[in-house]
Amino acid sequence: MATVELEHIDKTYPGGGRAVIDCNLGVADGELLVLVGPSGCGKSTVLRMVAGLEEVSAGTIRIGGKVANDLTPQQRNVAMVFQDYALYPFLSVRGNLEFPLKMRGMPRPERARRAAATAALLNLTPLLERLPKQISGGERQRVAMGRALVREPAVFLLDEPLSNLDAKLRVQMRAEIGTLQRRTRTTMLYVTHDQVEAMTLGDRVALLDRGRLQQIGTPRELYERPANVFVAGFVGTPPMNLFAARASRDGEALILQVADQHLRLPGADRLPPGAEGALTIGIRPESLAPVSRGAGDALTGTLEQLELLGHESLLHVRIAAGIALIGRVDGMSDLTVGASISLRIAPDALHIFGPDGAALR
Repeated sequence: MATVELEHIDKTYPGGGRAVIDCNLGVADGELLVLVGPSGCGKSTVLRMVAGLEEVSAGTIRIGGKVANDLTPQQRNVAMVFQDYALYPFLSVRGNLEFPLKMRGMPRPERARRAAATAALLNLTPLLERLPKQISGGERQRVAMGRALVREPAVFLLDEPLSNLDAKLRVQMRAEIGTLQRRTRTTMLYVTHDQVEAMTLGDRVALLDRGRLQQIGTPRELYERPANVFVAGFVGTPPMNLFAARASRDGEALILQVADQHLRLPGADRLPPGAEGALTIGIRPESLAPVSRGAGDALTGTLEQLELLGHESLLHVRIAAGIALIGRVDGMSDLTVGASISLRIAPDALHIFGPDGAALR
């Protein structure tokens, strides 16, 4: 096992396009860290630089404490799993598992032992003599992971490994990857655009946008204490409600003007000195509770859509032109679309972001 350290990493392509900008990131020994962000944010480029498949324009990469910038992919002792499996179609499952060991010149008995042990770890033993075309997509992905694990790499790199699977199989494989990582304690760097995968799999999550690292922390930290508007709007399903407001203080109260409505909430100390004025307010859907009539701590609007999901209901409420909020309530709501509805805000769940998008207190 090994640590991975990225210090001030930049990647600039010919023509001046910057894919990664001053990235500082560390993966602890035995940790599963997820890199997540929208398409084109630079997460796969970071992974490929760690693997040695892309050159670093600036900065230092260390694997196991050793500078790896000038090492070949083979010398870095990392293994990579791609979204397209990349299995040899003419080799059996056993042959695919043994192939990287054969290329290293490992004796046949040791190859067979390692392949059998890896197959048992991934529940592939009954499939060892089958060809890739004779097994399911999820089984092929397990073989691809096994072919990486059998090498006993220092670091395991996964690039969107579940993208080609259907929704049900993704949930199953997600659980299997988490279980596998806990059993093997392999250092893993996992790339995905799916924030659900990131939140359910990662010991920690690193969120990128346009080449820049926005925040790194545990899933709980990103959800409960987003560093900026981008993180707040990316993490969560549905995402955090974000809307413009003018903020001021009145004694101990925080006053928010939202369109033509005014909220009076406790917690004036949450507004730093000099921060009064036009700000962005964030509130999670579960922190908006429908109430029978408007009050000083509620916003009133029209229920435009009601999503009944069985275990919960999502309320889409139009507050004003350009301001629509989503509330989440348990069970099957009996509210009526088109009705006037007030949503009470839990003041301790309020997030306040400055004009630059960064979180205030």
